[in-house]
Amino acid sequence: MSASPAPASPAPASRAGRNLPMAIGVGLFLGAIIVASLLLWRQGFLIIIAAAVGASIWEMRSTLATARGIRLAWLPLAVGAVATVVCAWPWGHQAQAVGIAVTALVLLAWRFTGGADGYLADVSASVFLLVYLGGFASFAAMMVAPEDGAARVLTFLIAVVCSDTGGYAAGVLFGKHPMAPRISPKKSWEGFAGSVVTAGVGGSLSVWLLLDHPWWQGLVLGLVLALVATIGDLAESLIKRDLGVKDMGTLLPGHGGVMDRMDSLLPSAVVAWILLSVFVPLP
Repeated sequence: MSASPAPASPAPASRAGRNLPMAIGVGLFLGAIIVASLLLWRQGFLIIIAAAVGASIWEMRSTLATARGIRLAWLPLAVGAVATVVCAWPWGHQAQAVGIAVTALVLLAWRFTGGADGYLADVSASVFLLVYLGGFASFAAMMVAPEDGAARVLTFLIAVVCSDTGGYAAGVLFGKHPMAPRISPKKSWEGFAGSVVTAGVGGSLSVWLLLDHPWWQGLVLGLVLALVATIGDLAESLIKRDLGVKDMGTLLPGHGGVMDRMDSLLPSAVVAWILLSVFVPLP
């Protein structure tokens, strides 16, 4: 009687805990879509932002309900956040202020039917996501609105992607000293140094070549965005630890949820808009 075959051993996980080939493939696909939208039809980038915000709210609806029993007012939240993003293109800060304020008022009233039990937690989570997703993402919409908007957004994205990629590579290859072990054990000071160097180089080249401004302005942009992107990543790590989840969702194979890819981009969009408005004033 022949022996039964031994069970196949599972594929070894990468040090990042991800399916790396899948993550790279999905990342390249998404990047190609974003770059194509910026180069061919800038309004398409606005659609991508709005879709990412809506998908993130849908993910968080399930995650918060499962982990904490929090009931998002997801429908008015999604409508208000997406409307804030879309309207920021033509109306800028006025759309931001009105969109967030009006949506917050609707969220307060929408939750009345659920009674007092959990009211503060439900409304607080809804308003937080309104600002974090709709408010922060609307800065990306304002960044792409000018005639040179495609170059502005590409500059912002290149700096953040360089920060993420450089930080990951340096952390995997050289990471020995934990940066914030109680928040994200895999994040190291060596990885942060890689983020700073690569974001500085990416920012310098992007501002010089795409926006025709001095390289040192891009260096400042890259260095600041490396710090802000790291803060955003650590903040989301804390949120996930608080909720007791590994990923915010499962929509992006190899990456987790949409929110897991937005953690460094959202706060960076705010700071990039501010710095580019100072360095590269609108005509």
